[in-house]
Amino acid sequence: MMKSIPILIISVLMFPFMGSSQIIENINEVTPFHEELAAIKKGEKWAFINTKGDIVIDYREDLVPSETDKKSTYPHFSDGRCLIKQMKDGILYYGYIDKTGKTVIEPEYLSAIPFHKGYAIVLKIAKEELGKNDLLDKKVVSYSYDEVVIDPKGAIKTHLSGPEHLIFSKDKLKKRPTVQSYFLSPNLVVAKTKSDHWKIYALDSSN
Repeated sequence: MMKSIPILIISVLMFPFMGSSQIIENINEVTPFHEELAAIKKGEKWAFINTKGDIVIDYREDLVPSETDKKSTYPHFSDGRCLIKQMKDGILYYGYIDKTGKTVIEPEYLSAIPFHKGYAIVLKIAKEELGKNDLLDKKVVSYSYDEVVIDPKGAIKTHLSGPEHLIFSKDKLKKRPTVQSYFLSPNLVVAKTKSDHWKIYALDSSN
């Protein structure tokens, strides 16, 4: 009976260590950490792990791969936000989640880029009712989009360009417009004008 006691003690001591290891298997891609979260890919879905290897945002199909500072492309967090996409009536819209996986900026933009030092550039859709077609008994609607700068709460900070006329149908939007403006520095944005010139906007550094 006494001989079994050392074996029992060793088993008890080893058990916490044996049970604490976590293995994530069958991963197709592992990315570098951004803001203490790294994206991992399994099949067509992405998830996020923390620095302990715990999955903190489970596998999902709406995470958007986007270019990083190192010119690699994968979902990542910047300013606590990560791009997501959502299909509505055959048209893709873009928004953002926070580090808990909660949608904090609804997918409503025709295109969007990751946040950069507190700002992001998006294409915001505008809808205008021009009247009514009495013959067809339908409203006559015009669509356009503007290129704007938003903050992490989704508030518009600066209008860059637009409105640009938009033929709003899933067939015409298979190739969606892209963001033309870019950040020259954390508080400077370069935007293209309708005359194919460039204009530099200074953002409010106090925000």
